[in-house]
Amino acid sequence: MKKVLVTGCNGQLGRAIRKEYAGENVEFINTDVVEGEGVVSLDITDVDAVLNLAREKKPDVIINCAAHTNVDKCEEQWDLAYKINALGPRNLSIAARELDAKMIHVSTDYVFEGNETRPYTEFDEPNPVSAYGKTKLEGEKFVKEFAPKHFILRTAWLYGDGKNFVKTMLKLSENHDEVSVVCDQLGSPTSAAELAKMIHYLERTENYGLFHATCEGDTNWADFTEEIFKKTGKNTKVNHVTSAQYKEMNPASANRPAYGILDNYMLRLTSDYRMADWHDALDVYLKELTEK
Repeated sequence: MKKVLVTGCNGQLGRAIRKEYAGENVEFINTDVVEGEGVVSLDITDVDAVLNLAREKKPDVIINCAAHTNVDKCEEQWDLAYKINALGPRNLSIAARELDAKMIHVSTDYVFEGNETRPYTEFDEPNPVSAYGKTKLEGEKFVKEFAPKHFILRTAWLYGDGKNFVKTMLKLSENHDEVSVVCDQLGSPTSAAELAKMIHYLERTENYGLFHATCEGDTNWADFTEEIFKKTGKNTKVNHVTSAQYKEMNPASANRPAYGILDNYMLRLTSDYRMADWHDALDVYLKELTEK
C-alpha cells in the first residue's frame, strides 16, 4: 500500500487531497500543527521532528500543503514566515531524499513581481515583492536542492473547504449592499479540488520538476466577485477600486503582484492533462457549498 504524508492536512488543499484520493488503496499520514482525530501533530520547522516521523512512517510520497499564507502578517513576521515557508519545505525535502520518496510542494504566483503583460511561464525569472513571495521562493530553492524526486506546483487565488475569498465575499453580501474590491490585480482563481486533481495526476508519474498549476482563464478580483454574486443570485454591488486606493484604506497591507497570471506551460508541453476553466471550477464549488 502506498503511504502518503500530508502536511497542513486541515487546510483547504489538505482536505481536497484527502477527498481526491478517497477510495484508493492509500494510507494517509495526516499531519498538522495541532493533533486531532487521525491527525499527527508535526512542526515542519523542526528538522528532527520531521526526520523522526518520516523514519517511523516511511512515506512513499510527501505532499506539503503547510504554509504561512497571511500575506500581510508575513511582513511583520519574517522569521516565522521563513521558518514555515522555507525551512519547512527544506526539512521535508531532506526527509524525502533520505527515504527516496516523492516530494510535492505547493508554491505561489507571488514569486513574481507582477509587472508583465503576458502570462508567466516556468522559465520566467522570479522577483517577489513581498515577504510571503520571498519566503515561498526560498522554499522552492530548498526543494530543488534537497529532494531529487520533486514536483513544485505554483498556484494562485486558491479556494476550497475552509476560509477563502469566495466565502468571504458571500458572507459580506449577507449584510452589505455594496463591497469595494480591487480591480487592477489579475490572476486565475483556482479551486483546491482542481489543484488536488493535478497533484494526484503528477504524483503517479516521474515527470518531475516545476509546474504552474492554475485553472484556465483569468480575471481580476472585482470581476471575480461579480461572477460569484451572479452565480449565487446576490444583488450586492461591487465597487471597483485600484490597488492604490485599497492601500490608502489599508496602509498595512503588503505589496501584491498586479499581474499574477500563470501559464501552465510545462503541463501543456509534457502531458495531455489540463486543468478546468475557472468559471467551470467555480460552478462545481458553489454547487457543493449549496448542498452542505
